[in-house]
Amino acid sequence: MLTEPATKAKASAFQRLLDGDVAVLARAISLLEAGGADSEVLTNRLRNHTGSARVVAFTGPPGAGKSTLINAYVAELRRRGHRVAVLAVDPSSPLTGGAVLGDRTRMGEHSADAGVFIRSVASRGHLGGLASSIPAILDAVDAAGWQVIVLETVGAGQSETEIAEIADVNVVLNAPGLGDDVQAIKAGILEIADILVVNKCDLPHADRTVRQLQSMLQLRKAERRNIPILSTSADRAEGICELSDAISARIEDAKKVSQEQYRRRRLKGLLCRRAEAIVRNRLSSLSEADADRILEQVSQGKLSIETATEALIATVFSAVPSPHPQQVLNPKDNDPDNWDCGF
Repeated sequence: MLTEPATKAKASAFQRLLDGDVAVLARAISLLEAGGADSEVLTNRLRNHTGSARVVAFTGPPGAGKSTLINAYVAELRRRGHRVAVLAVDPSSPLTGGAVLGDRTRMGEHSADAGVFIRSVASRGHLGGLASSIPAILDAVDAAGWQVIVLETVGAGQSETEIAEIADVNVVLNAPGLGDDVQAIKAGILEIADILVVNKCDLPHADRTVRQLQSMLQLRKAERRNIPILSTSADRAEGICELSDAISARIEDAKKVSQEQYRRRRLKGLLCRRAEAIVRNRLSSLSEADADRILEQVSQGKLSIETATEALIATVFSAVPSPHPQQVLNPKDNDPDNWDCGF
């Protein structure tokens, strides 16, 4: 009879991931961040093991207090007996490419809690408040058995609404002094909110910010006016129970979406992000001679911007044949025991 350590040694890395081994999950996330052939194999294999988790996204401008509020929200979830995973996206430097990955520092009180998994993810230059690998990473965390995943975006601007394609519940934070009334009614990040939060409610102008958001909602269509507006102070633990209740109510609504619909929605986001990344990478490798040739034609009025854009894309992809559908996956890629990724 095999001892427990021997049994674990016999299990494939993929099976250990499905069994909730956090060390394997951490390595899998690193693999998905790095990309490459092994990442694609793992991404494809995970797809049939997802759909149970619900994603709660916290987004908003820098300094709104996302990390601190998430820390308080996680504490409330643990008090209620829920296990929770946190993925915090940090901005990468456009100059050095590095990232501080400091959000988990603000959640240090949960680091020794086996019921909480916290991982920082670098944006790696991806716009939209997320990282291009986030859809695949969500699949990995989902497959590992974490049914509540909290996703913190990079400090987001008005138009960074990509998170709406991925999350079940979108919590949009605002700090007191949001701006004037015109600022509050602008299209963008406020429109994706399932829950609006005025954090740091103990600061001046918090009540005014709440009123501005209430006025903004009145300009919406009737079906989009019923959005909760909550006031919280993470440092004082004010409004955290109310926020948790509001999120739970939205999650119950999200459960009406079937697992297949959920998987397809996340897959669509993954496909779009991968396509954008591939185009960006190919454009960055465009030879200077090819770029100058197209630029010269534009400057001489021989090509419009639209036509030149199509020419750029055609140039960078002309040497790369499209794979035949049956050549995309190796039959062995469907064998869980074939995935070891160097473990």
